[in-house]
Amino acid sequence: MKKIICILGCLVALPAMADEWYEEYRYDSRPQYDTYIGLRIHQNKHLAMKYDVTGGLNTTIKDDSMGIGLNIGNRLTNHVKLEFETSYTGGQDNKYDTDFEFDIWSNMLNMYLYQEFGGAVETYAGLGVGIASKWGDVTNAHAKMSDTSTDLSWAAMLGVNFALNSRLDLNVGVKYQNYGDIKHISNDKTYATTKIDATEIYIGAAYKFGLGL
Repeated sequence: MKKIICILGCLVALPAMADEWYEEYRYDSRPQYDTYIGLRIHQNKHLAMKYDVTGGLNTTIKDDSMGIGLNIGNRLTNHVKLEFETSYTGGQDNKYDTDFEFDIWSNMLNMYLYQEFGGAVETYAGLGVGIASKWGDVTNAHAKMSDTSTDLSWAAMLGVNFALNSRLDLNVGVKYQNYGDIKHISNDKTYATTKIDATEIYIGAAYKFGLGL
């Protein structure tokens, strides 16, 4: 009789024990959308091109041009994201009767530290490193120099991400990027060097996917 009472007591207590264990150790079966792909549009404020003639004139050309980029990334932890970004920008100006035109394509690996607030707002800071390919045309009444260069590029970013729903994010931020330099060759000699960097304001959208897709 005592054994029956003990067994009945265990059966009564078992559901409560199971609920407590489940709350502590349960597996979160909700879909986790940790991978994302996105589009960013940026405005250069300013794209600065420092044109330095070897042993002569130097000047800085600035242009408030637009650019566009694609990115794909993954949330590695609750505070770290890793992202690949490919983007295009460019600038042009006329100064001292010389036309300057540059096109830039960069491919960057970015790492972000972020903090979520309420699951809907996320602030972040990031650093990026990669390569930038540059095409530059410098034209005046005496000559036209068309040159290309691929160089190391680095960037620093600050921004805010807004979760519109479980799949879509909107992000805004500011980025400084150093694109390296391009050498202008004339008569088989380096006639001038242009160093290019930019401060950019951007807005973007990202689609999230992953488990539960």
